[in-house]
Amino acid sequence: MTELFATSGLSDDIDTNGDLELAERHALRRVAGLSTELSDITEVEYRQLRLERVVLVGVWTEGTVADAENSLTELAALAETAGSQVLEGLIQRRRRPDASTFIGRGKVAEVRDVVIDTGADTVICDGELSPGQLRSLEQEIKVKVIDRTALILDIFAQHAKSKEGKAQVELAQLQYFLPRLRGWGEALSRQSGGSGRGGGAGGGVGLRGPGETKLETDRRRIRTRISKLKREIQAMRVIRETKRSRRVSNAVPGVAIAGYTNAGKSSLLNRLTGAGVLVENALFATLDPTTRRARTSDGRIYTLSDTVGFVRHLPHQLIEAFRSTLEEVGQADLVVHVVDGAHADPEEQVRAVREVLAEVGADGLPELLVINKIDAADEETLLRLKRLWPDAILCSARTGAGIASVVEAIEARLPRPAVEISALVPYDRGDLVARVHRTGEVLESAHREDGTLLRVRVDEALAAELNPYAVTAGYAR
Repeated sequence: MTELFATSGLSDDIDTNGDLELAERHALRRVAGLSTELSDITEVEYRQLRLERVVLVGVWTEGTVADAENSLTELAALAETAGSQVLEGLIQRRRRPDASTFIGRGKVAEVRDVVIDTGADTVICDGELSPGQLRSLEQEIKVKVIDRTALILDIFAQHAKSKEGKAQVELAQLQYFLPRLRGWGEALSRQSGGSGRGGGAGGGVGLRGPGETKLETDRRRIRTRISKLKREIQAMRVIRETKRSRRVSNAVPGVAIAGYTNAGKSSLLNRLTGAGVLVENALFATLDPTTRRARTSDGRIYTLSDTVGFVRHLPHQLIEAFRSTLEEVGQADLVVHVVDGAHADPEEQVRAVREVLAEVGADGLPELLVINKIDAADEETLLRLKRLWPDAILCSARTGAGIASVVEAIEARLPRPAVEISALVPYDRGDLVARVHRTGEVLESAHREDGTLLRVRVDEALAAELNPYAVTAGYAR
C-alpha cells in the first residue's frame, strides 16, 4: 500500500469556488525577507521562515493509522504555534522513508499538485530530513520545504526570552543549519570554470565563482559563532551550578515539574506556588525554567522548578543546547511528571518524556505521575489511565480539583533530614532556630527560661552545629 491520502481534521476551508485566478494559483509566490543572499551571519536565519500557508506530509512506517494521524495532528499544532495556517495533511504508507525524497518519488508530483491546488507556500515534513532530501524535495515541489526539527527550532526561537534561552536556541539552530547551508539558484551553486593559467575570461585563482567562496565564508562565520555561543552557555552554566550548589548546601530539597509540552506544567506551578508564570494554550509556551519556593505543612522549605516541555522526536540539537537547563531535572530530588489526561495518546506522551529524562540522567529519580486536565478528559479515559498507573494523582490545575492530593503526595515523597536531635538553643542563637525551621523538620518546640527547646530532624551539617546544645530526649519531653 503506497497510497497518499489526506488526513481528516487537519484542513481549513480551501477556496473551491474559483475565486483565485488559475495563473495566480500556479505561480510561485516569493515571501519577503527570505533571500538567501547572505550578507551577514545573522541572515542565516533564512531557514527561520515566515510559515504562512502550509501542507503537512508524513510517512507512516509503523504502528496503527491512529498513531500516524496523531503524529500529524501534533505537527499541525506545532505549525499553528509557529503562526501557520494548515491547509492539508498527507500521509504515505511506506516501510521506510525514501532515502532521496522522504516520500516515494512517484508521490512527490502528487504533493506538488496539492501545493498548487491549495496555494500553499511551504511543505512541512513529519521527520528530520537530510540535506539531500531537503534539496531534492524543494527542486521537485518548487516551494520551501522544512522538516519537523526546523519547525520546533523556529518555535523555540519565538518563545525564548532569557539571555541563556536565546543563546541555547541560537546554538541549536546554527548546529542544525550548518550542514544544510547552501546557495540558492545558479549564481550561488556553481564554481566558475577556468584553468587558472591567466589570460582569457575563464576565471582562475582569485576569480572563481561566488558560490563556493560565499558559502565557505558563511560556514566559517557560523562555526565561529557556535564556538562563541558554547563559551557563553558554559559561563551561564557555571552560574546556574553555583545557585544549585547553594541550594544543595542549604539542604533545600528540589522538585522538578516535567512533562510533555502543553500538559499544564506552568498551570500546576502557579496553582501550587502562585508563581504567576505565563500560561498559554500553545506548545512550548515555557522555555526558560522558573524556580519558586514552597513550604510543606510541617514547615519544611523546598523548591519547585518548571521546565521546558518535551515532545516526541525532540531534536537532538535542542537536547544538547538545553542540557544545562535540563540538568535541573537531573539534580532534583523528585520529578513531578505531568500528563495531559485529555490528550488523544497520553501513553505515548509518557514514553516520550521518559525517553528524554533518560538522556539527561534523570530516569532513576523518584517520579510522581500527575494526570492533569481531568476536567476536560472523559471518565472512560481516566479509568483506563488509573488502571495503567495506579499510583498516579488525578487533578485539574485549572479548576483546582485534586491539587490538595498533589501537595500531599509531593510532601510524602520529599527526602526527610537524616538526623533527629533534641537541643536547648539559647535565645541569642535565634539564627540556628531560624535555619532549623527553614531547612529541617520541627517535631516539637517549646520555650523555656534558658532557651528554645527543640526536637528536630535536620541534615548532618546542621546537626553538628546543634550538637553543643543537645539534651536528652527525656529532658526534651
